[in-house]
Amino acid sequence: MASLQRLFPSWSTLERALLQGLGLQQRLAPALAIQAPVDFPQPEAESRDKDQSDSPSFLESIFWMAAPKKRRTIEVNRCRRRDVRKLEKVKNNIEVCQDCGNLKLKHVLCAFCYQKVVQETALVRAQIQAQEGRPLNTPPIETVMLYKEEKATEADEGKRIIERNQKRPSWFTVNS
Repeated sequence: MASLQRLFPSWSTLERALLQGLGLQQRLAPALAIQAPVDFPQPEAESRDKDQSDSPSFLESIFWMAAPKKRRTIEVNRCRRRDVRKLEKVKNNIEVCQDCGNLKLKHVLCAFCYQKVVQETALVRAQIQAQEGRPLNTPPIETVMLYKEEKATEADEGKRIIERNQKRPSWFTVNS
């Protein structure tokens, strides 16, 4: 119903313009379709009201963008794309990982070894969850990892102790 109320003023404006343009005195029915020129003659009073309205003109609503005047040649495009500054830099800081033998950057953890760390951490977290019987929370106490053939010391009393039945990984340092 609201859409009909919004359309009614538009229809009456169109109808008045058609009647004046064609010189007719009768009112037109809404179902009647008329083919007429695009520009309707409008009285000066209506044209002044339209100029003062807030609706933008056709050219104001278009977002103008810059367009190239000439086509770039293939040589220019290739020179631009293959510029020396866009090429990959030669890396001199690559070395072989001492643990696994894969290539890695110096002073960066090897990606293959990092996956081992992620897997070990997931196993430790699962073991902590099984011990505590609830999901991981920030522990109020320090956690000590004891691997195969390691024993707890006096300094480890009052700490959470996680025992693993495997050899300590080379990347996991001993607590001291």
